[in-house]
Amino acid sequence: MQIRITDQLDSVPAAHWNALVGDGNPFLRHEFLTALEHHQCVGPSYGWLPHHILVHNDQQRLIGATPFYIKDNSYGEFVFDWSWADAYERAGLPYYPKGVISIPYTPATGPRLLVAGGDRAQSTREMLLRTLIELAQSKRLSSLHCLFTNTDDTAFLSDQGLLLRLGCQFHWENRGYRDFDDFLEAFNARKRKKLRRERRRVQEANVEIQVLHGDEADDEQWRMAHHFYRSTFEKKWGVPTLNLGFFQEIARTMGKQIVLVFAYHRGQPVAGAINLRGSDSLYGRHWGCTARFHSLHFEICYYQGIAYCIQNGLRYFEPGAQGEHKISRGFLPTPTWSAHWIADDRFRGVIEDFLRRETRAMRDYIETLHDSSPFRRPDAPTLFPDRGDTT
Repeated sequence: MQIRITDQLDSVPAAHWNALVGDGNPFLRHEFLTALEHHQCVGPSYGWLPHHILVHNDQQRLIGATPFYIKDNSYGEFVFDWSWADAYERAGLPYYPKGVISIPYTPATGPRLLVAGGDRAQSTREMLLRTLIELAQSKRLSSLHCLFTNTDDTAFLSDQGLLLRLGCQFHWENRGYRDFDDFLEAFNARKRKKLRRERRRVQEANVEIQVLHGDEADDEQWRMAHHFYRSTFEKKWGVPTLNLGFFQEIARTMGKQIVLVFAYHRGQPVAGAINLRGSDSLYGRHWGCTARFHSLHFEICYYQGIAYCIQNGLRYFEPGAQGEHKISRGFLPTPTWSAHWIADDRFRGVIEDFLRRETRAMRDYIETLHDSSPFRRPDAPTLFPDRGDTT
């Protein structure tokens, strides 16, 4: 096997990269990752320096790859390690630069070590990990962080001795619902009544909803979607790293995999949400509004997504990171995982002890949150072991 490292994914033919990715996860597609690079959403300005690792066989076929970034900050990761960085600083050691195997600004579960099928899949994974560690050592990185791993990668990285970190998101599962009302029938009466009242408030405010795919939106609608995206970051003193050019490019290259939801009042746009979809999942990513309407956020970001999944036969809906308020709306606490390699043996022991205690607390937290499920027993969905819970 031959190893190559590239700082420009354009150097890899899209068909070769996408053959490893498949249709499951839109954020791993060549089109998405190259658009980030084309429009400087990653790079020196934001501290995400691409060092993508490629494995070819002796016929020059791409059989393994991983999206890898060297970072000088922890922004846009959603697995928070600022306390680790602070501990390094207090010990007089540099925490940055570090390495991240992840999709920038995207807390969505998926494969991170991309390998072709067949007899060499395991050896290719081992080669990718070995290359990552060797690169980290040569670049004097403090650590490697593989974020939001799927079941296969989580199990492999744990077997290889990396430290696992348990997190929690709130995901929706389609249990064969015929329509939105059929979904609500699985709720207990009080929660069902509350949700219907929220949807009714939006209708009573004379707000009209439009759902369309990215390639169906015109230039003005994409400018509007980007304006809503920026507005949320500006209200919260955040940094809107994704520019209009990025969104316009993925609209051209990934149009059918983008699902836009707009809200209009008296003919004027007042809110919008940007989602991406894979073969079996919808991923809610960004939203914004310019006017406040009761329950509009829930309608735009959750209920329209659920309805879309039911209508299009998608099995899962990941609406983004955090948010206990999602539970009462049918999104149940779901384990997420990350895996960590720590270069310094002393800090590895300290972090391992921290993770052991944090994992116990997180499991208790997830189990407690399940008591708030809106679903009638015994119809309530359970934890989704095939979505990343390997224990």
